[in-house]
Amino acid sequence: MFSVIIPTFNNIDYLKICLNSLKKNSKFNNEIILHINEGVDGTLDFVKKNGINYTYSHCNIGLCSSVNTAVKKTTTDYIIYGHDDMYFCPGWDVAFNEEIAKIGHNLFYLSGTMIQPVNGHIQLNCGTTHNDFNEKKLLSEFNLIDHHDFQGTHWSPHLIHKDVWNSVGGLSEEFNPGIGSDPDLNMKLWKKNIRIFKGLSNCRVYHFGSISLRKKKSLKRNKGSKIFLKKWGISVSFFLKYYLNGSKYEFNECIITKKYNGPLKNPKISFFYLAELFFCKINYIYNKYF
Repeated sequence: MFSVIIPTFNNIDYLKICLNSLKKNSKFNNEIILHINEGVDGTLDFVKKNGINYTYSHCNIGLCSSVNTAVKKTTTDYIIYGHDDMYFCPGWDVAFNEEIAKIGHNLFYLSGTMIQPVNGHIQLNCGTTHNDFNEKKLLSEFNLIDHHDFQGTHWSPHLIHKDVWNSVGGLSEEFNPGIGSDPDLNMKLWKKNIRIFKGLSNCRVYHFGSISLRKKKSLKRNKGSKIFLKKWGISVSFFLKYYLNGSKYEFNECIITKKYNGPLKNPKISFFYLAELFFCKINYIYNKYF
């Protein structure tokens, strides 16, 4: 049914939780393809022993290159990209499948809804590390909290059709090790006239929260925002606000999203749009030429 792509970088304790959730909580026989960066923590041996499909690099080639490499081994029509510190809750793939059937074409970008201890779409503390993860609590409570399908998603896990993925060249590798690559992918899809960017409430994942970045602070140092600005002439925040119409703010440590109300339209030109666009262009000129 789906090809689930998961890059991993010496994160075996979380990866085992992720893979276990996909095994337990998937209705369909989805293919799972990992890209292993280094794997010196036992990941490579574990994957070989358990017969899991994977690609491999001796060093960390970055998230974008990792995903692009793994995608080459896919055999289904739909690509899902997720993180190795995500637990996929029951019904996640059913929600994706039902939404695809409802849309009736392949020009879309769909995502799940993240449950996190803090700063998630849904706030529910079922553990902040693999050591204190409370799977029993999660399975009994994950679907008790109301949420809505939301507009303008750029979060993972996300799903797009393989033909669409290939048409935009996958993730842009100039964004390695990865920060800024998601909105860049969204912009490339926007340029292909895709206007459905929809987060599905019924597709839920528990996310421990950027474990790789927390452990490896050097990965934060790529300048994804500047790369995006110099590439597209506008800032990430401007794109999310005026194009995806999915600007978010945090209230009591939860992400507040706009309820999905149909395919997006081109940005409305207003005084505030023009004023913020002007500052984007000033910032673009400064970063490009100075």
